[in-house]
Amino acid sequence: MANSASAIKRIELNERNRLRNKTYKSMLKTYYKKCIVAIETTNNNDLETSNLRELVAITQSKIDKAVQKGIIHSNNGSAKKAKLTKRLKEKKISL
Repeated sequence: MANSASAIKRIELNERNRLRNKTYKSMLKTYYKKCIVAIETTNNNDLETSNLRELVAITQSKIDKAVQKGIIHSNNGSAKKAKLTKRLKEKKISL
């Protein structure tokens, strides 16, 4: 256990940040999974494609924000975005 007051405060701060990062990572995973499911189930009609474009844009924005905040590593964020783009290209859906 920490002895000094500053060390105790730091432990509390680390725990608070860990919980915040955990919820943000969970949200990221949820958005990512929603994108994958939407890509796999789309039929290339205009309405679905526009909704898919919006979802992908939001997901990529959330990934960028997580990288910017230091929640995930930049290479991890780039890999996630590349995988989304690759799946879109496989289904021949243009952004």
